[in-house]
Amino acid sequence: MLVRDKIYIDGAWVPPIAQSSLLDVTDSGSEEVIARVVAVSAEDVDRAVTAARRAQEPWAARPVQERADLLDRLQAGLLQRADEIARLISAEVGMPLRQSQQIQAAYPAMIAGIAAAEARRFAFEEQVGNSLVVREPVGVVGCITPWNYPLLQAMQKVAPALAGGCTVVLKPSEVAPLSAFILAEVIDAVGFPKGVFNLVSGDGPTVGEAIAAHPQVDMVSFTGSTRAGKRVSELAARTIKRVALELGGKSVNLILPDADLEQAVSAGLRNCFLNSGQTCIAQTRMLVQRAQHDRVVQLVKQKAEALRVGDPRDEATQLGPLSSAAQRERVRGYIRKGVEEGATLVTGGAEAPEGLPAGYFVKPTVFADVKNEMTIAQDEIFGPVLSILPYDTEEDAVRIANDSIYGLSGAVWAGDAEHAKAVARRLRTGQVSVNGGRGDRGLPFGGYKQSGIGREGGKYGLEEFLELKAMQL
Repeated sequence: MLVRDKIYIDGAWVPPIAQSSLLDVTDSGSEEVIARVVAVSAEDVDRAVTAARRAQEPWAARPVQERADLLDRLQAGLLQRADEIARLISAEVGMPLRQSQQIQAAYPAMIAGIAAAEARRFAFEEQVGNSLVVREPVGVVGCITPWNYPLLQAMQKVAPALAGGCTVVLKPSEVAPLSAFILAEVIDAVGFPKGVFNLVSGDGPTVGEAIAAHPQVDMVSFTGSTRAGKRVSELAARTIKRVALELGGKSVNLILPDADLEQAVSAGLRNCFLNSGQTCIAQTRMLVQRAQHDRVVQLVKQKAEALRVGDPRDEATQLGPLSSAAQRERVRGYIRKGVEEGATLVTGGAEAPEGLPAGYFVKPTVFADVKNEMTIAQDEIFGPVLSILPYDTEEDAVRIANDSIYGLSGAVWAGDAEHAKAVARRLRTGQVSVNGGRGDRGLPFGGYKQSGIGREGGKYGLEEFLELKAMQL
């Protein structure tokens, strides 16, 4: 049993000030408790913020090159522990281990290197006429991160914040907190100054809200549900602090009539079911022309039923469990709701998969004949559930695609690339893949509408943590 009963504040592992409890961390594939992590109080948040405040000015005064060098060392340190990180996150979240090794372990380490490189070439000052425009660190940043990509989401915030000269207080999700403790250990080992990075663990209502409301926190960077993001915004507004929000999504995979159906369907299904659907950019709405609906349904059914569901440690597994019992029941509730509202259940369902008596498993589920006003087409389910929606005209397809409170990601497929790009421009969303195009390093990541505020990634993510000062000379 792994027990994490201390938090990392001001360069040291310390016990909580007040009486605290230990939260269970479970293995999503077996439902066994694999670790216990301390849940701290608002007093410990205050202690962490005080340490970050004290360290902020000296850290900001360090040359950019020194901050970047430490981030390069952080990248190397995380890569040394990549196997351990991948195993822990696979257990917590349910992502198959072979995918976790790249997505959950290697990529977060790479983000540290990207932040270092961006900082080295970033123009922190520019001359405008007789004035100097200076970009300075926003100050103390509270980072509140989710459970689906726990280390990756932490690094999307921590790395650029540190690169820009900010200090950090990180609160990981209590569902998947273990990689954050490894991050703190590596930061300590590679020599970051005391107080530059601080780790506090616990639940959202206690620890997360204390961070968002703290008057000495200059900015909150939050990733999670839209509901929780609204609460963070409310608390942060009391002190008019900056807020960056990366929230929910209900992304569309829009397949135009002349697209390669096999390719578009296969790519869309992989995207939808990645990490068992526990992905904010999952393309959970597949839009197809009505005349092609039945053909697409058969393709999807065949591919979905061929997926191997099982233990994430098994190399043959393609779809692992969900992260928790609560998440499993939530997803099953949405599946039942889809049936109640009249969608056609193509495959899957709310019943437990056969041969898996333990673990938070949900069958890969596909609905056809879905109308966009149905609950399963509007709510972010966060599980392996795909809705296939027919449309009549291209105008109809664009209207359906944009008929959502979310606008995080999406895809467009067409036989003609220029036509696909033209349709992609009409989607109200932060990212669009055109004919299977893959993202490059350093792209901005974030959403329109209730999918969030601000951007992460590359120079755009660095800019989020900087204030602008105009000096008239």
